[in-house]
Amino acid sequence: MTDIPVSIRLNPYKRPNSSLPILEGASPVPWSQYGRILVQRPSFTLHPLFHAGCYYVQDSSAMFVGHIFRRLCATMEGPLKVLDLCAAPGGKTTDLATSLRDSFGSSFLLVSNEVMKQRAAVLADNVARWGDSNVTVTSADPAAFASLGGFFDVIVADVPCSGEGMFRKDARAREEWSPDVVRLCAARQKRIIADVWPALRQGGLLIYSTCTYNDEENDANLQWAASELGGEIIPPIDEFSGYGVRLTSCGNLLKAGEVLGEGQWVGALRKTAAAPSPKKSTASVIKPFRLPAVGFDPDSCLSIDYDRGLYPSVEVDKQTALKFYHRDTIVLPGAPQGYIVLTYRGVALGFVKNIGSRCNNLLPKARRILMDI
Repeated sequence: MTDIPVSIRLNPYKRPNSSLPILEGASPVPWSQYGRILVQRPSFTLHPLFHAGCYYVQDSSAMFVGHIFRRLCATMEGPLKVLDLCAAPGGKTTDLATSLRDSFGSSFLLVSNEVMKQRAAVLADNVARWGDSNVTVTSADPAAFASLGGFFDVIVADVPCSGEGMFRKDARAREEWSPDVVRLCAARQKRIIADVWPALRQGGLLIYSTCTYNDEENDANLQWAASELGGEIIPPIDEFSGYGVRLTSCGNLLKAGEVLGEGQWVGALRKTAAAPSPKKSTASVIKPFRLPAVGFDPDSCLSIDYDRGLYPSVEVDKQTALKFYHRDTIVLPGAPQGYIVLTYRGVALGFVKNIGSRCNNLLPKARRILMDI
C-alpha cells in the first residue's frame, strides 16, 4: 500500500502568534481554502495546538462536502439554520461552521447531530475545541427533527454507507462488504432521509454524501429522494476534473487512487414539496448533548467569542502545555490564585485553578492524552 496523504483544515478564527511547523512544504487542497496536504504525518497527539482547535485532521476528499455546501449557499441570505445530521466525529461540522461564519458572521445556527451517544461525546469534544458558539451538538434520531416542520434551510447528510471509499486504508471495510450490505445501506439511507425530510423548508437544500462508490447508495438514492419526497436535483459541475474528481449523473465522485484523499461522493437537491407546520418547539427537540458545568464551564475559554479579560492568563511553553493535556499537576510561580487560562503561542488551552503551591488541572478527563510525553 502506498503512503496515504494526510491533510488538515485550519481554523481561521484560532490563529497562533507564529507559523505552524507542520505546514512547511504543505500544498493547498484545491477545493478548500483552509485545507492543506502535509508532506508527512506528524504525531498530532504531541501538538498542543491540535488539541486547542487550531486545525482539524480531515481527509481532503471529505472536504469536498464543504466545498459543495459553500457553492450552493453562496446565493442564500442569512441567518441560516443548518442541520448536520450524521455529524460525528466532527470534521464536516467544523468545516460548515467556518464556512457559515465566513459568509454570515454570527447570523447562523448549526445543529450538529449524532444519534450514537458514544460518538456524540467525541463530536461534542471536537466542537468544543473548534470553539464556535453558534454550533449546538445534539444526539437525536433523525425522525425527531421532523416535528420542527421546515425549520432548517439546509440539511447535510453524510449518511452511513458500505464504505467502498475506505477500502484502501481500512481492511475491516473490505472484509465486511457484500452486495447485501450495499442493499441494506441503501435502504437505511432512504429511511434516514425520509425521516428528516419534513424538517427541511420548501426551497431548502439537501446535501447528501457517502464514502462509497456504487450508484445504488449515491445517484439512485438522490433520484429516489427527488421523485418520491419532492425535490429537484441540482446538476453537478465538472470543475475539478484536473484533480481527479469525476462527474456522475447526480453528483461528484472522488475515488481513492485518483485523488489524493480517500473515497467520497456528494450530490444535492432543492426541496420542492411543501413543509408541514411545526408540531413541537425548537427547544424541546434541539437539546444540547452536553450542558456546561453548573457555575463554571471549563470549555468557555476555548470559544472564539471568549472575553480574554474575564480571567487572568498565563503563557506556557510546549512541555507545560503537554503536561496540561496529560492532566499532570502544574505549578505557576508568581501567578495569581484562582481560575487561570493557560495559553500556548497565544491560543487558549483551557483552565487551571491555582491554589498557590500547585494548580488543579480542569481539563475534562475524557480529553486526557495517554501517550508518554
